[in-house]
Amino acid sequence: MKEVQDFIDNWIETESKNKQAFIELFEHLNTLDNITLEFNGRPKVSYSLRPKHNTQKNRSLFAMVDVIDDDPDERWLSVCFYGEMITDPDEAGELIPEGLLGEDGYCFDLYEYDKDEINYLKQRLSQAHENAKE
Repeated sequence: MKEVQDFIDNWIETESKNKQAFIELFEHLNTLDNITLEFNGRPKVSYSLRPKHNTQKNRSLFAMVDVIDDDPDERWLSVCFYGEMITDPDEAGELIPEGLLGEDGYCFDLYEYDKDEINYLKQRLSQAHENAKE
């Protein structure tokens, strides 16, 4: 996706290493089969990567990987899922009633790179991908 690559190329990494976190999540999504990625950029608000399983009929995505851009000098990530599409054994996410396109969702906010958190999010992405099949 040229638009995503342009976004990454123009993002100046900071000490938080959230650019690296985003790249790793993006690369993980690219390993999942039978998906389409949509990228929605709203400068000074957010940049949203939205994966959809190609067999999904009732929803337009199975996750959202958002780069929150309210402070371009220190962007952070919010990764959200529909509540019933994932488990959260570590209780790391926050339940957001009607927070994902009007449905209950879990969001995981990442303010700085943490390898264990990234791996946990990759597992949730894979789980949501599997549960998105219709």
